[in-house]
Amino acid sequence: MTAQGTAFGVVLSGVVGELVRVEADVADGLPGVTIVGLPDTSVSESRQRIKVAIERLDLAWPNRRLTIGLSPAELRKHGSGLDLPMAMAVLAATDQLGGASLGSTAFIGELGLDGRLLVPRGALASALAARRAGLGRVVVPSAAAEQLCRLTGIEVVVADDLATVVAVVVGSRPPVLAGTAPTSGVPEAEGPDLRDVRGHAQGRLALEVAAAGGHHVAFVGSPGVGKTLLADRLAGILPDLDDEAALDVASVHSVAGSPRPDALYRRPPAQSPHHSASAAALLGAVHGVHVAPGAATLAHRGVLVLDEAAELSRPAIEGLRQPLESGWISLARSAWRGRLPARFQLVLAANPCPCGRRTGSGIGCTCPSTAIRRYAAKLSGPLLDRIDIRLELARPTDAELATGAEGESSVAVRDRVRAAQERGAHRRAGTPWRSNAQVPTGVLRRRWRPDAEGAELLASIERGSANLRGPDRVLRMAWTVADLAGRDVPGYDDVALAMSLRGASLPWAA
Repeated sequence: MTAQGTAFGVVLSGVVGELVRVEADVADGLPGVTIVGLPDTSVSESRQRIKVAIERLDLAWPNRRLTIGLSPAELRKHGSGLDLPMAMAVLAATDQLGGASLGSTAFIGELGLDGRLLVPRGALASALAARRAGLGRVVVPSAAAEQLCRLTGIEVVVADDLATVVAVVVGSRPPVLAGTAPTSGVPEAEGPDLRDVRGHAQGRLALEVAAAGGHHVAFVGSPGVGKTLLADRLAGILPDLDDEAALDVASVHSVAGSPRPDALYRRPPAQSPHHSASAAALLGAVHGVHVAPGAATLAHRGVLVLDEAAELSRPAIEGLRQPLESGWISLARSAWRGRLPARFQLVLAANPCPCGRRTGSGIGCTCPSTAIRRYAAKLSGPLLDRIDIRLELARPTDAELATGAEGESSVAVRDRVRAAQERGAHRRAGTPWRSNAQVPTGVLRRRWRPDAEGAELLASIERGSANLRGPDRVLRMAWTVADLAGRDVPGYDDVALAMSLRGASLPWAA
């Protein structure tokens, strides 16, 4: 005589969740528990946790042969998030849930020995996987309420312990939804403000254009000129994330073990790794079946600032070529292969040479020519070619520093950026591209050309350039400049300004 019960859970694969069907089969035979379906040690050990937790509720643990199957069988199962669905499947198989159906519910949570529900790593990513699979409800620990309170398209039920979950399933207690659970209400801290920057009119303009069009930026200049000051302020002038983007960011950070796992990110994230960061720290690493997202993935839908960029290791910084174009990092290791999201805006800040004084005429530079070439080779031409805005920053004039007047605040600039983004979004309606920087070259030249004077200037740039990618970058930026100015079509001035931001005179520019 056999009895079966089924529940749904989720395991992580990279930074996304994969739905797992949990089946419990109780049959005659010697008492024991067998878990099949490629479980790792943490999943195999759950048999003891769920047994103790069920018995603490004065519910019956089957004194027969128990087999728990996890499918799809070829997917490696890891983590403690399958504790709750395994416990519910066992209770269903032993007919202790009053015949309640579990087919449309995903259960996510780790069980303590006293039956408490603990939040597993990546709870939000798991809930998103359940919604993607078409389930109607997900049950999570109460500690995950704030993280999931804005998740739409699926009912999110929170519970403190296994007893509450059982009561909700059998109908003896009404469910508590994540949107009605108490939250901490911790406000997001404001970042560095653009009003702190004195002078640097072109640098401020470059940040505004970058924010409005999703362009990457490189600042080169002598030490202390203001490169880092500007670079750290790009994230502050980006508009708030919409609901889906905020969930996307929070999901990635929850998998990575964010220091604020209970917060829903509204401001675009900003990452600024130290220049000694390894390729694994920047791009991501795989430890067995566990994927550790790097700084590039943690900056997804935000800004990645690389200060002292020429000091980073060559493999680390050259590994950014793929995500700069595609928005994804492809990792291939023996235990796991897949993609990590990395649609960020890159801001490079670097000195022009080891001593930092090779700007302008370069008179103060004391570096030998071999050292300069070796230093410049740290940032390759193909990498710099993917960066739209490239500026050499000079020290602000004494007059600019003497005025002491504050510049525009980040909030004021953010309003203009938002308006420009909305204008561009209206033009790109019905296409998959979220910013001007993402529009393919062919589409730009076929559908969105500048006016006659702008086209002639662009053609002259193309005739004088050996690299055909440069004029395409100029055209993308010209559309962003036009969006900021409220013009329907880029003209001569827009193309000329975009050309100046491209920075052909940069010491390393191709």
